[in-house]
Amino acid sequence: MAKLALVDDHVLLRNGLSVLVKNLGHEVLLEASNGQEFIEKLKPGLLPQIVLMDINMPEMDGYDCTKWLKKKYPDVKVLALSMYDNEVSIIRMLQSGAKGYILKDSDPAELEVAIDALVNKGFYYSELVSGKMINAINKMEETEAVLGIKLNDREICFLKHTCTELSYRDIADKMLVSPRTVDGYRDALFQKLRVKSRVGLVVYAIRNGIVDLQ
Repeated sequence: MAKLALVDDHVLLRNGLSVLVKNLGHEVLLEASNGQEFIEKLKPGLLPQIVLMDINMPEMDGYDCTKWLKKKYPDVKVLALSMYDNEVSIIRMLQSGAKGYILKDSDPAELEVAIDALVNKGFYYSELVSGKMINAINKMEETEAVLGIKLNDREICFLKHTCTELSYRDIADKMLVSPRTVDGYRDALFQKLRVKSRVGLVVYAIRNGIVDLQ
C-alpha cells in the first residue's frame, strides 16, 4: 500500500481519483486544489510517497510545485496526471523533477501500473512518452559508452535552448544564427547521439547535467 497525495483543481475529478486510488488499495494522505495549498497542507512528518500532480492549476502550477518538491523532499515522487500530450509539457515536467507522466483519460489499470512502478522502480512513463523517451533513455548509456561523445560549445548551447519551450526558429534568434544553421545543429546531434526527436536530445541533456534541473 502506497501513501498518496492528490493535487488537482478540478474537484469532481479529484474526488473520483481519490475513490479510485483507495479502491486500488492505497491511502490518500491529503488533497489540494493547487500547488500552494498542497505545500501548506504538507506535514514533514507525514509525507506521501507519491503525488498525483495536475499541471495547469491556479496560484502554483504543477511545474513549480514539482520543482519545490524536488528541492525540499526529493524522495517524494511526482506522477504528472495531465490532459497535455505535447513534447513541451513532457519536457517541462521532467525538468521539474516528475518521475512519471500519464494522461487523465488513461485507463484506471494504467494508473495502478504507474503507482506500482513508482513504488518499485522509482519511475513510470506511459506509452505516449515511452516511444519518445524511454527508448532514448535505454539507448543512451550504450551510445555514450560506445561512442565517447564530445560536444562543442555551440552544440551545448543549442542543447540548453532545446530544453526550453522555444521553437527551433526562436532558438536560432537566441543563438544569432539562421534557422537552417539550427536545423544543422539538430540533425548533427540526432546522428551523434543516435536519437530521433527533441525529447531524445533533452534526455541526453538531463542525464549529462547540461541543464540545471533545480
